[in-house]
Amino acid sequence: SAPLTSFQAEDEGGAQSAGLEDPDGSEHILREYKIQHADIILKCDATEDDLIDVIEGNRVYVPCLYVFNKVDKVSRQEVEIIGKKLPHFLPISGEFGWNIEVLKDKIWEYMDLTRVYTKPKGQMPDFTQPVILRGHRTSVEGFCNRIHKRLLLNFKHALVWGTSAKHVP
Repeated sequence: SAPLTSFQAEDEGGAQSAGLEDPDGSEHILREYKIQHADIILKCDATEDDLIDVIEGNRVYVPCLYVFNKVDKVSRQEVEIIGKKLPHFLPISGEFGWNIEVLKDKIWEYMDLTRVYTKPKGQMPDFTQPVILRGHRTSVEGFCNRIHKRLLLNFKHALVWGTSAKHVP
């Protein structure tokens, strides 16, 4: 995520900033956005690009996974060197099938996806067509809204089970 802690446009008091690599550059950026008075507080050293991201407020930071294919063509030492320098690194080999299952698991983990299988009353669960929920929308309410926005209006109860369920029926 962006290093911003707080950005508040003010009516008076000038521009106050802490944590920017180049405070003079930040004043120039604020002038370009016609902001004369603001308090800017950052968690860590930030670049001018970070400040622009914060001012614009339309940036979404997503997790990144660097996947290197054909690692069967390079030495183990070369893979280890890259792995030490690059965070979120996963070496794979499509030809030999190395780390393919790990890649699938990592994609689900990094995208914060959850599979939900529906089970009509008195029938077996349908494991062929799961509903995929992402992030914070893994509640029963989020599930209902994913199916149809009016489903929640007539909703009475649900039974939830599985390893991640808080309460098992």
